[in-house]
Amino acid sequence: MTTLVCFALKEEAAPLRKVAAGIPGTAILIAGVGRQNAERSVRRFLDACSPKLVLTCGFAGGLDPKLKLGEVVFEMADSVPAEWEEKLLAAGAKPVKFFCASRVATTAAEKQKLRQDTGADAVEMESAAIHAVCRERGLPCVTVRVISDPAGEDLPLDFNVLTKPDQSLDFMKLALAIAKSPWKIGGLLALQKHTSLAARQLAAVLKQVISQ
Repeated sequence: MTTLVCFALKEEAAPLRKVAAGIPGTAILIAGVGRQNAERSVRRFLDACSPKLVLTCGFAGGLDPKLKLGEVVFEMADSVPAEWEEKLLAAGAKPVKFFCASRVATTAAEKQKLRQDTGADAVEMESAAIHAVCRERGLPCVTVRVISDPAGEDLPLDFNVLTKPDQSLDFMKLALAIAKSPWKIGGLLALQKHTSLAARQLAAVLKQVISQ
């Protein structure tokens, strides 16, 4: 195996899974949401396998208003050979600065404040932990994410209050939230459409980069 591709959610990984069988040396890991889950899963995997490169992938919220839905963005650790940056740029990905948050940024106002406080261009929840594990083991690591909700958009629900202690989605809480606010169903359907598009865009870039 040469490349480990980590995702928090199976939905993020689904489009790549369809084509990964044709990419030799690639493994996909569903690491879970948040730093603790990501760190635990990646450590366990690396105890058994030694890839040459680790990619931490999935959805990201836009903080830079210029980043649009479906744009693929990346940030490299210092230890990553320059050829990977060249591959990502050639595939259409853009270099950015990420902020790794402990919660989902659910509103445009929250994203704007994160932009002001951190100077980051995009926000996600796992990559800092994965990069830290890779540094310990001397492995190059690259964050490759896709914008699933741009800076100016609110999410239809506050997903931070709809999770279980392990940070997975609590479908009972989700059902209750929808029952209380049925007018938000349209927003949830739109979000599903947007995330599906974003996942396909990310898979297309990853396939091109990894295949090379």
